Amino acid sequence: MFEYAEALRQDISNHLDWYMSAVEEMYRNPEIGNQEFKSMALLAGMLEKEGFEVETGYIVPTGFIGRYDSGKPGPTIAYLCEYDALPEVGHGCGHNLIAGIGVGAGVALKSILGQIGGKVWVVGTPAEENFGGKVSMAEAGVFDDVDAAMMIHPSTKNGLGGRTNALNPVKFEFFGKNAHGCRPQEGKSALDAAVLTFTNINFLRQFCLPNTFIHGIFRDGGQAANVIPAYASLEYYFRGTTMPYVQELTEKAIKCAEGACAATGTTFKHSIYECPYDDFVINYTLAGLLKEQYKALGLENIEEVKEQPAGSSDIGSVSYRCPALHGYIKIADACVAGHSREMAAATISPEGRKGLLDAATALANLGALLITQPETLEKVKAEFKKSISELKK
Repeated sequence: MFEYAEALRQDISNHLDWYMSAVEEMYRNPEIGNQEFKSMALLAGMLEKEGFEVETGYIVPTGFIGRYDSGKPGPTIAYLCEYDALPEVGHGCGHNLIAGIGVGAGVALKSILGQIGGKVWVVGTPAEENFGGKVSMAEAGVFDDVDAAMMIHPSTKNGLGGRTNALNPVKFEFFGKNAHGCRPQEGKSALDAAVLTFTNINFLRQFCLPNTFIHGIFRDGGQAANVIPAYASLEYYFRGTTMPYVQELTEKAIKCAEGACAATGTTFKHSIYECPYDDFVINYTLAGLLKEQYKALGLENIEEVKEQPAGSSDIGSVSYRCPALHGYIKIADACVAGHSREMAAATISPEGRKGLLDAATALANLGALLITQPETLEKVKAEFKKSISELKK
């Protein structure tokens, strides 16, 4: 075991009831993205009590940052908290537990900084599900001077993380002319334009690169069957392995809408209706270090880095600014679906409690390791620089 491992785990164990009470409070009072004011205040208050210098409303209205500086030279380690819930299912993605893990890791690492030096930040990054708190923070330069940013997500497996897809959320709005359904020649159907666009975009699928995903819905299509719709809209998620490719795909979709409007005599406009997410840049050195920590804690069946992209997350933007880790901790069996009430309930179960203890311990140990072993941190940073350089070619 790492030199400080026992002290760090003991610190987390001593605070575990407190952390779980916060997890349970957020579970009982879920707040969706950009509305997490109570959760922000709860977590910020915990950090203030532990001696962190805290700013709330940081970069975004429900963001926060807790900083602790040992006063001695050393790296800056950041732990990321998420705390937005989902409509209907509450904390079905387990973000309340992510918040507990991040606070636990940060407080534990802070307890030994007087001995080892460096700085620890606990960063509250809201609205991961739709509005990308991490994106806004990354664009504001929050992570530019961070040596490593880390978080662990609840799951049905223990895992080292993996690639995510870049995501571009695009809205198409179509404009025509109303007319009576029995005199359609006097109108121009925005709905027809939307239907043709939807069909055209579907034909793109055959010609996409592997691991490309197109999800689209009709948001508006008219109000009455006997009225030619003057307005219709579509909302799409375009996902792919890199943002440049996703933007290329978006341009093709725009051409599809142009053709549909030419055929129907309508017009359209397109806009970005949610926050675009970058793909995640894996840091294999950090992932390997997490595996070592998991093994030292006795965790088994650790899933290796997943090379095939799955889903999207705003941590992609962080991974382009500094070395980043997005691991997973098992709190439920494989039969439990993500984004479900069952997963939400798992966050406050005995398995959730153990997951918080293990994940926070692993992250605290990792932070201490990076501070006390400069050569290891240098490997992490060298890999990051090489990866970003290659992506920019």
